[in-house]
Amino acid sequence: MSARPLRIAALASGRGSNLSALIAARDAGELAAEFVLVGSDKAAAGALDIAAAAGIPTLSLNPRDFPTRRDFDLELFRRVEASGADLLVLAGFMRIVDADAIAPWAGRAINVHPSLLPKYRGLHTHRRCLEAGDAEHGASVHFVTAELDGGPVIAQARIAVQPDDTEESLAQRLLREEHRLLPATVAAIASGRLTWRDAPFLDGEALREPLILATSGQLQLRHV
Repeated sequence: MSARPLRIAALASGRGSNLSALIAARDAGELAAEFVLVGSDKAAAGALDIAAAAGIPTLSLNPRDFPTRRDFDLELFRRVEASGADLLVLAGFMRIVDADAIAPWAGRAINVHPSLLPKYRGLHTHRRCLEAGDAEHGASVHFVTAELDGGPVIAQARIAVQPDDTEESLAQRLLREEHRLLPATVAAIASGRLTWRDAPFLDGEALREPLILATSGQLQLRHV
């Protein structure tokens, strides 16, 4: 008898394109997962509509209904815990999470961020990449800690910056890679290849540098 699928909860503040990519990977048989909850801090988030259309339970909490940011975070994460999720995916969740709320999720929560971390934590990553004159841009999936975009990086996708790139064109090209990177990373966790033992491990070995998304869509070590 096969092991049960990985139970996933996701948090998103926007249109939910990365959530769609995860659902598509599951439907294609590339991700052995069950989505148990999609939550948002915005009632009008497109991610909630995507989840509802896929039959996934949804949750919307308004931060303004809580006396403090910490109160909101603690209640949101209490609801996530109650969903029975094994893994929490922050898929465009545009909030800094309170340290006490995220602490119980150490090694069980990941985030996708549009830069080659540790470069360009926070917002406006595409603009900052262009202003710096970088030849390369990318996206990272990392374990979540209380430090903004500062947890251990698991995997990255890289693209070349073109001479005529604008902030918008760079963002669009990178988003396509995010839609490949995030499902590949979650699939590695679901299969048991990628684990957490106070640090990321791949196939029982400590992960000493981020995995790279190959053109095949598979994750691989950068130096083999």
